[in-house]
Amino acid sequence: MFWQKTKSVTTDELQAILKEKPTIIDVREPYEFKNGHIPGAKNVPLGTIDSYTGKGHVYVICASGSRSASATKRLTKMGVDATNVKGGMFMWKGARK
Repeated sequence: MFWQKTKSVTTDELQAILKEKPTIIDVREPYEFKNGHIPGAKNVPLGTIDSYTGKGHVYVICASGSRSASATKRLTKMGVDATNVKGGMFMWKGARK
């Protein structure tokens, strides 16, 4: 199959499942992560995503959703059950107001 749709959720949908303590991977650079992130998120910069070895379902976020979409595709090819968070931290911060 040449084209595979990437699974994704909105920031509102992610907020609704936070009580389940999902695994969240933030693929922004460390300096971006330090300036604010979702509590409990793990910082795995996009450049190092190929070394990710976690298990189970993960939600992937970045600043706007572009890097996380790329990371989600790469993780899926690696056999990880990954879901992109659409709109990234820009939408997360807007949803939290």
